[in-house]
Amino acid sequence: MTARVLVVDDSSVVRELIAVNLELEGLEVVRCVDGLEALERVAEQRPDAITLDVMMPRLDGFAVVERLRGDRSTADIPIVIVTGRASAADLARGEALGVDAYLTKPFEPSELVATVLRLVDQQH
Repeated sequence: MTARVLVVDDSSVVRELIAVNLELEGLEVVRCVDGLEALERVAEQRPDAITLDVMMPRLDGFAVVERLRGDRSTADIPIVIVTGRASAADLARGEALGVDAYLTKPFEPSELVATVLRLVDQQH
């Protein structure tokens, strides 16, 4: 079974960079442009992991995490925050919300891929 990863970022460049690197590892990728689309796709697709930007229109990444963690059917999906927001307060908020990993932009694609693969492996 191929693992499915939801890649959520309002920047098409970043979204494609993440998606292509994950696809090269054989993962199925579903691309989303913002938090609201991500919540719709989670309900339809049931991903094995999610990479999630924080600063997005309509619904930011932290709000998405809160909603996913607050729903028993999605609370256990691994979430990797990928953001330019690297303050101690942002890191603490991510940890408090229960994100599984927090990578700051610019990130190393190989580190992101390794993190996602590790989280997917833990699910199976």
